[in-house]
Amino acid sequence: MILFPAIDLRNGRCVRLLRGDKDQATVYNALPAEQAREFENAGCEWLHVVDLDGAFAGRPANDAAIRDILDTVSIPVQLGGGIRDLETIERWLSLGVSRVILGTASVENPELVRRACRLAPGRIAIGIDARSGKVATRGWVMQTVVGATELARQFEDTGVAAVIYTDIDRDGALAGPNVGRTAALADSVAIPVIASGGIASLSDLEALRDCGAELAGAIAGRAIYDRAIDLKEALAVLKAPAPTRRTVTGC
Repeated sequence: MILFPAIDLRNGRCVRLLRGDKDQATVYNALPAEQAREFENAGCEWLHVVDLDGAFAGRPANDAAIRDILDTVSIPVQLGGGIRDLETIERWLSLGVSRVILGTASVENPELVRRACRLAPGRIAIGIDARSGKVATRGWVMQTVVGATELARQFEDTGVAAVIYTDIDRDGALAGPNVGRTAALADSVAIPVIASGGIASLSDLEALRDCGAELAGAIAGRAIYDRAIDLKEALAVLKAPAPTRRTVTGC
């Protein structure tokens, strides 16, 4: 499994939101590119970057900070937030983003996802952000009745590189990931699934690693910034093979 340290951008700064609430943001670094360099120097293989202002506005809003990150690190970057048209997808890919994440667009404009996958095979992911298993869009403000698994299955024939599954009620709350729902989603689709939301400890990472589903990775944010997780230990945990395979139940 790959550990994706998260850099969430608001007003050009690196922040974390509590359960997706834009009014509950904690600033962790005013210089996101420096934070990205720290992650790379620690041995991280990927970065997960989200333009939070872009997600709320429906268009990119932290271009300068994102470009600084791309200019600073050599490891691949996956980027989401406010990317809702083909022109924006092409622009970010041309600027060096390795993987573009489409969230709201996957619900509101699924044909865009299909066109993007044809344009850039292996470089498009879908972000599925859910409360109680139902997808939320537009920066988690709009709640839909679409099920997370139902949405993921729509794109199994498109060549989507990954599904990034975020349990909104866990995100930024250090309440532990929703291992059951994440494992169930991964078992239901052929697309690689990356877990996100609520990771608070090394034991949470171990639970995801050992959940019985073949997860592609895990995204961690606040726990890293608050030093609840030692980054090098976390990388080692996810690189280690699961000692046993077990079935996880519940949510």
